[in-house]
Amino acid sequence: MSYFFIFILVFISSFLSVSITIFYMHKKTETVMAHLLQRMDNAIHGQIQEMAYDESMDAAITQRLNRLLQIAGMHKEQAELERDTIKALISDISHQVRTPLSNIMLYIELLREQALEKNIEGLADKIQKNSEKLDFFMKELVKSSYVEQEMILVHPQMVSVEELIDISCQNVELAAFRKKIMIKKELSKEVSEKLCYADKKWTIEALGNLLENAIKYSKEESMVQIRCKEQESFLCIEVQDDGIGIKEEEQGKVFERFYRSEQVKEQPGFGIGLYLAREVLSKQGGYLKLTSKLGKGTVIAMYLSRFGDSYYKR
Repeated sequence: MSYFFIFILVFISSFLSVSITIFYMHKKTETVMAHLLQRMDNAIHGQIQEMAYDESMDAAITQRLNRLLQIAGMHKEQAELERDTIKALISDISHQVRTPLSNIMLYIELLREQALEKNIEGLADKIQKNSEKLDFFMKELVKSSYVEQEMILVHPQMVSVEELIDISCQNVELAAFRKKIMIKKELSKEVSEKLCYADKKWTIEALGNLLENAIKYSKEESMVQIRCKEQESFLCIEVQDDGIGIKEEEQGKVFERFYRSEQVKEQPGFGIGLYLAREVLSKQGGYLKLTSKLGKGTVIAMYLSRFGDSYYKR
């Protein structure tokens, strides 16, 4: 019996020792894994970590994580450099092409004011139509490149809402004139003197896209209206047209990149304008809202923050 009790005691002692060892190793493994996860989280956030210069596994992992961060940083810098180079190249090409193109279009307008023979007038019409088409594709190419190369880098500041609207309207005057569309601005004196928090260049581009769409999908001799309303946190610029409208089931899709409704397939375009406008607004704390009825026109509201970052950080 004594041997049996000794055996039981030895067994229980061994079992307890193994259990304690397993529990200790499990806790140690949890601690190591938690420490490793913390280091990986730091690496994800781009933090170079201090390391001990010894032969431990922890030092080896830290060294490799830091090396990965250095490589990622080098790739990021290279990508940013390439993006800036492409941006400058596209801007230069666009300027170099559109300047002579604008001159050609101007010369054609002047030429058509002269008394021309019928065959010469026909050639002038063809030159004008092809010049307008080339001008359109150049604009769409630039918009596409901004989207694809993620070049929408906004630097918002307090700007005049009236200035944004005036410049945007001036940029689409020719397109409106060709369709005999009147652009009617409804701005009260109080609202027109207000400032909003926006990147001037990109917001003019975004508002211009809304106006271009309103003109493109409106009938000749119709009207496009622009209103500005003041809200508690936003200034709302509405662009309203009496055009073809948008089906209810498509209204959530028109802001997707490259999406085009079947009913406008015959119109020129690539489905970039509204996507670009939404991206610009979202990057500076604003947003777009669309309401439309098929056959009865569309209203797109652009919401721009009335305050800068300093207001929200108070």
